[in-house]
Amino acid sequence: MDFWPIAYYPFYMRPTECGLKVEDRYEDELVRQDWEYIRSFVNQVNREHYPMFMGYEWQGTGEDGDHNVFFLNNDQDQKHPNRYQELAAAYEGEPVIGIPHHVAYQPGSRGKNWSTHIEAFSPFAEIYSSHGSSENDDGPLPMTRHIHMGPRTGETTYERGLELGYKIGAIASGDNHSVPAVFEHGSMCALAADNAKEAIWDAFASRRVYGVSQSRIEVDFSVDDACMGSVIETGDTARLAFHVKGTGAVDRVEILRDNVLEEMVVHSGTWENRPLSGTIRFKFRVEFGWGPDTRVYPDQIIKEWAGKLKVDGKILSVEKCWNNFGQELISVTDDECDFSLTTYQSTATGKWMGPSNVTTEGFIFEVEADADSTMYLYVDGADYPLPVRELLKSSRIEALWDDVRELTDTTWGGVTHYRDDPWWHNAYKIKIGRAYPESSYDFDFSKEITVEDDCNIRLRVWQKNLDAAWTSPVFIKKKR
Repeated sequence: MDFWPIAYYPFYMRPTECGLKVEDRYEDELVRQDWEYIRSFVNQVNREHYPMFMGYEWQGTGEDGDHNVFFLNNDQDQKHPNRYQELAAAYEGEPVIGIPHHVAYQPGSRGKNWSTHIEAFSPFAEIYSSHGSSENDDGPLPMTRHIHMGPRTGETTYERGLELGYKIGAIASGDNHSVPAVFEHGSMCALAADNAKEAIWDAFASRRVYGVSQSRIEVDFSVDDACMGSVIETGDTARLAFHVKGTGAVDRVEILRDNVLEEMVVHSGTWENRPLSGTIRFKFRVEFGWGPDTRVYPDQIIKEWAGKLKVDGKILSVEKCWNNFGQELISVTDDECDFSLTTYQSTATGKWMGPSNVTTEGFIFEVEADADSTMYLYVDGADYPLPVRELLKSSRIEALWDDVRELTDTTWGGVTHYRDDPWWHNAYKIKIGRAYPESSYDFDFSKEITVEDDCNIRLRVWQKNLDAAWTSPVFIKKKR
């Protein structure tokens, strides 16, 4: 992560006299001790020039929805009034924000209460997290993971806040509790001048933020050269422009005006038939994991991997697709990347709201090389040639056959079967994703749009692999 707003969770499942456990806040003194520990830690990493922000989750009575409260400085204390408006008033005039969290749950039961919303205190809201998508109630990426919170409802979604006229940006974030920055659970981007806390905070306050569901899709979106989050005034027309650099093939970019799809800029079909020769740029993802079914092999929980990618060209970037602890990017040179990974059949955190089972770890590599060259992946003493031309056509899977055969023989003795199910189903695997050329993931678009009335315009980006990005809107006032 380039920066980390750490959200302390001051709640636990408290036993009652009847035996039923209820979620409640820890005792004030314990919370105070934790808060001072966090303050000391954040002060230390800030002195080391890493931009970390102190924060905590506020829930109140549940009538206003959960909010994550963050501070620019490290000198404030937590406040836990019952209602959201009391929370905002308690920090009025201070550099503090409260981000609406998993907004699309039931009103009154910790879904967002837009009737009490305060723009100055909450400049943006969470549109996606480990819970799923709170953008609306009829789109993909449903909120089905935290079943105790119930299904999502249209009454509290992010779109409802926009419909009520609020100027609210959009982010994604993990809500992982046990492991920070889980790749699969969403991240936020702040468009800042540099990585100083003050510059990042300015992006927060100005709504120059957006969210991604998984990988770090880069989006630059403007209307009349005004960045996402801006409030502008225009005449009858305006110039909309965006640049997208995905992590794989981009399928389409949806332009929404007042939450209604106005235009779908389809990128699929524009690049597939272009001839590729000579030196090209491309991206591909490598995933490690899967492995033995723990119902069959209960002690096979963890595997450590040692790997290296070597290219006949240049490694331009390496994105970490990590979901748990135990991962290390050891070194990256122009043509080699050494790494070690640890995959788990279960996170085994024991925390009731911890991450779901994690099965893969890996990387997205961007490489510049000849289209007819061969890369080599070295894993645990074995080498796997990766002809670029073949990867441009299809993904492939490598199974650790020797390991699973040894495990089977050691555990069960001689096993015969007319299919390879007993071995394939329990083998650790490496998935080498299809390589996508630069033309598939990097493109620009602009057009003149008509402006008939006040409105907001935002983007929703979809890759072919269903990774998504949501931008904050540009809020347009029509000149009268």
